[in-house]
Amino acid sequence: MTQRLNDIMISSIDLFCLAAEHQSFTVAAQAAGISPAAVSKTISRLEERLGIPLFIRSTRQVRLTDAGRQYAAQCRAAMTLLHNAELQATGKQEAPSGTVRISLPAAYAHWRLFPLIPLFQQRYPLVKLEFHVSNRCVNFSRDDYDLAIRGNELDDSSLIARKLEDAELLMVASPGYLGQHPPLKSLDCLSSHQCIQFVLPGSGRQAGWLVRIGEKRKEITLKGNLLCSEDYLAGVSLAKHGAGIYQIYRFVVADALERNELQEVLPEMNRATRPFYLVYPQAQHMPHRIRVFIEFIIDNLRQTESAIVGRA
Repeated sequence: MTQRLNDIMISSIDLFCLAAEHQSFTVAAQAAGISPAAVSKTISRLEERLGIPLFIRSTRQVRLTDAGRQYAAQCRAAMTLLHNAELQATGKQEAPSGTVRISLPAAYAHWRLFPLIPLFQQRYPLVKLEFHVSNRCVNFSRDDYDLAIRGNELDDSSLIARKLEDAELLMVASPGYLGQHPPLKSLDCLSSHQCIQFVLPGSGRQAGWLVRIGEKRKEITLKGNLLCSEDYLAGVSLAKHGAGIYQIYRFVVADALERNELQEVLPEMNRATRPFYLVYPQAQHMPHRIRVFIEFIIDNLRQTESAIVGRA
């Protein structure tokens, strides 16, 4: 016979969701207006009823187990569904609130997403945003994120992917560097130049450079004595200081090109693009705060891209 959830069980699950969200019994206790000891006791009873550990406890912190992470995701969805059902039944509407966790690469964070955040805050002041800025790809089944922005094509077909844009790549160098080195007339000339490389965090291999030859896109592998890892933008700084040639997204160096801090190299070979996607796990019931954030970002990035195309 299916066991029905009583009020005490629902309260325990709600408290567990608070602790899971903040990764802290103390913060959950403050939010619920009870003592940390009461939170710990409630979650211990929940673990005993389920027969599995939900948290790994240490003297400094608590963190979710794999089973706890999966249970938390399902509980949040269930609590959201229950809350929305009450709102719909009573005819009440509530502003979106709560935390949205998003992982994204540094270049896209600084030049694309962050300029939009003040407007989002004005519209949805009760939504808290947590950003994981890194070039490493998160694993939704292991890492506690709601959304991610990823460059390039996606391998995981289980995720929902919504394209944000095709970002143009180009090769750049400082005027000082170009004035002190042999002229660049073709791709073959790159072999005699210092080409700054970026090491992909996932595979540890050097990222290939994408160029466009006629209507075809080609990936080339170059050599150089300067390798950057983790920070994709480090190559831009090196290029500005005259260390070599670097391939980067146009939206990152547009201002530097206008100020003549950098110059485009082999422009006829540029214009190759890489796609950026907003990705998230499939969910039957998505919290309102995540849904409004997704739609806001997609709508505003499309407007930004249209404005850039219009100026080109």
